[in-house]
Amino acid sequence: MELTQEQVDIINSTGNIKINAVAGSGKTTTIIEYARTRPAESKILYLAFNKSVKIDASKKFASKGLHNVKVETAHSLAHRWIVQRSNYNVRSQDYRTYELVELLGIIAPGEKLTAYMIANHVSRFAAYFCNSDAQKVQDLNYLEVVTDSKADKFVTQYYPTIELKTRQLLAKMDKAEIEITHDFYLKKFQLSNPQLPYDYILFDEGQDASPAMLDVFFRQNAVKVIVGDTHQQIYGWRYAVNSLAKADFKTFYLTRSFRFCNEIALLAMDILKWKKHLNEDVDQKAIKIIGVGNSSENKVKAILARTNLGLLLKAIEYISEKENIKQIYFEGNISSYTYADNGTSLYDVLNLSNGKHNLIKDKLIKTMRDMDELEEYIDKTEDRQLGMLVEIVKDYGDEIPEIINTLKQKHVEKDEKEKAEIIFSTVHRCKGMEYDTVQLVPDFISEKGIIDSSSDAAKLNEEINLLYVAATRTRNSIYIPEKLLPENFICTPKIHILKENTDEKVAQSVVELAQLASDTYKSYTVEDVRKKHADAYMPWTIKLDDELTVMYCEGISVKDMAKHFGRTKGAIESRIKKLELKDIYGV
Repeated sequence: MELTQEQVDIINSTGNIKINAVAGSGKTTTIIEYARTRPAESKILYLAFNKSVKIDASKKFASKGLHNVKVETAHSLAHRWIVQRSNYNVRSQDYRTYELVELLGIIAPGEKLTAYMIANHVSRFAAYFCNSDAQKVQDLNYLEVVTDSKADKFVTQYYPTIELKTRQLLAKMDKAEIEITHDFYLKKFQLSNPQLPYDYILFDEGQDASPAMLDVFFRQNAVKVIVGDTHQQIYGWRYAVNSLAKADFKTFYLTRSFRFCNEIALLAMDILKWKKHLNEDVDQKAIKIIGVGNSSENKVKAILARTNLGLLLKAIEYISEKENIKQIYFEGNISSYTYADNGTSLYDVLNLSNGKHNLIKDKLIKTMRDMDELEEYIDKTEDRQLGMLVEIVKDYGDEIPEIINTLKQKHVEKDEKEKAEIIFSTVHRCKGMEYDTVQLVPDFISEKGIIDSSSDAAKLNEEINLLYVAATRTRNSIYIPEKLLPENFICTPKIHILKENTDEKVAQSVVELAQLASDTYKSYTVEDVRKKHADAYMPWTIKLDDELTVMYCEGISVKDMAKHFGRTKGAIESRIKKLELKDIYGV
């Protein structure tokens, strides 16, 4: 294949370098070519972001005959260095809150749930330390990563206890008295100050590196190459840092995206320009994106959301409307969307809501008197995932079991993912993925949200990154809610706007006007409202029919098509029937 000048410059470089690569810019190809042009006797380590990337990269290096390249993840490297040389036993998941209360003998006065709240913060403090480059727990101030005011007040009150119990937890793991976590052996690896036997170390997805692994990387004597995208840092909640900013290496850029066309590139750049509202210096070179992709495929369709809650709500809406959809797929397995990280099930929260304590399996939820107590716990621990489960229960209540059962019946396994008619995913779970057509759920932050927010710049920066990552998953076209579109952005054939003027708003206008009709207000008729919302009653044209047909074939829901055209759901369904789209396309 023909390489770009940017790729050639990277391959011909010497010494430590960092590569800021936009989404879909062929960074893996560049890294492979970089490795291929190093001396044949060189020992090269390629650090992949996760296991699936590791497997894929191993195949690609092997296919090029690069058997001198060892592919590892940070955790697989640390596991070999620490766990395989010890008598440690590793847990498959982190300790649950109630387990920590029992293991550490946490007893607290006052509220019944105080011990559980302390345990929750102990778990988070331990994760914060294990992902940091600090030598001791005491070197960190855990309050720096607590953002909610109620949680801050609670942690301040119990800080000595939280810090002590965090140290006790880590000590028990260090002595092998209890099973160790994946975070723990990575931290142990960093603290051992390892010197790795490689001439070159290629660190991929560097924008989401933990400070612990970054410390290991920087201490190596090898030639170091770190590659990533400054604007794809989305794991700050796991204490990741943008290592590209921390690496004082010569900078190279990959600005041409082979994934999508220039229309998508312009959208992505305009989203990134929102960072001007954060009063921080923005690397303008890192914002430059040139889209050279030309895909017209429409086979793989995906709906992407910011949150689990937003995604589940859209999935429920989707399958309710499209009963003929037989096969769907959730990135990361559908079950992962019905559990919080601490293992709490959506069904446990539902049983608490219904007062069915005898059916609750989770020990933490079982201690709760009611939903008010659970929400108080969430406020003081910043357990946002548990908070999402609460919101789903509030919205759907006793319908949840049937809804989840329907979703699971239609869900295909990972090895049959290509059979899915639609793919659902949050941004975090689709990292590194790409699809032909993408529809965004409107739970991302908007430019107005950025301007009005009182959150710190780092958090807002990551929210912008999440929208950027979602928008750049497409190979062909994207459907984006109107409120998420950058100001003055012009719609193009590849970028479809999901408008907000829904049929519900038209109906609401009629009701409101009727209620307000009095001596103070002018009397309005339904015809007046029809004129105000003229788009809802415009005749269908050949152009509109063609647009409707494309959206129908791309799997857009009736509700979202109604938003887009400013018409009622009934009008959309009637037009679909009139055009015989179900009979012709069978979707």
